[in-house]
Formats: sequence, C-alpha cells, structure tokens
Amino acid sequence: MKKFDYDLDYEQLDLRERPELYTVGRGEQGVLMVQPYKNEILPHWRFKTPDIARESSEKIYAMFLDYKKADDFVGMDMARKFLQMGYTRARRYTNYKGGRKYAENGTLSLQKGDPAKAESAAIFKEVWEKAKTDADYLRMKERHISDYETG
Repeated sequence: MKKFDYDLDYEQLDLRERPELYTVGRGEQGVLMVQPYKNEILPHWRFKTPDIARESSEKIYAMFLDYKKADDFVGMDMARKFLQMGYTRARRYTNYKGGRKYAENGTLSLQKGDPAKAESAAIFKEVWEKAKTDADYLRMKERHISDYETG
C-alpha cells in the first residue's frame, strides 16, 4: 500500500472527481485535507459529551452508508477516518486533561482527563468498527488499492 501523498494540493483537488489520486494511507492520514469530504463530514464531527458523540457518530455513519450507495469509496474511507479520529481524540481527552499529552515543561502530563470522554470514545469506537469491517467497504478498499495504489 502506498503512503499518503501529502504533496497534492488538496484544497484545489476534488477527489470525488479524481479518486485515482486518493491514497488510503494508514489510520487517519489526510482526514483534514481531502476535499470535498472534509467540508462535508467535519461539521458533524463532535465528541464533547456522550450524547453529542452518539449523534455525531450516527450522522457520520449515515454519510458512510450514503457514500456506499453512491459507490464512492473515497467518501466511505474518509467517513471511516472521521469515526476513527472521534475515537482517538476522545481517548486523548480521557487520558489527558484538556487533551494535552505533555505539560508546558515538556514532561508527560500525569493529570487524568474527563471520564465522559471515555464513553464518547467507546461510542465512536463501536461505530468505527462497524464501518471498517463492512464487507462492501473492504471489497471496495481492496479494489481501490488494486486499481490505483499498486504497481
């Protein structure tokens, strides 16, 4: 699998029109770059409270399903990345007060964060797992990699 290409001008590119330029990459790579998906999904991405996380993850998963109906793998993968990022960011706030891993002096922060974020993280993780194991998503991912990322 190719590495995510950070050199493309993502603000100017419409990867719905040019899916061959999209690289899956690892984890959440490019989640806040790839257009038009960033602008479509980001306004719905929230995890402040469990209720907000539930609403957000359900909306993003509904978008994942809409992208699937449209046979839009890039959209599906971007929705999956936002779900993953909901989990990882909420976990960071669970583990570190204010989401700051390091104290101002550069040492690892030992203060524990917000326990409600642990519930938000669990909500996002459940939906992220559902998206990343979706049979159609996996088939489309394999096809995308085969068509555009190998060779």
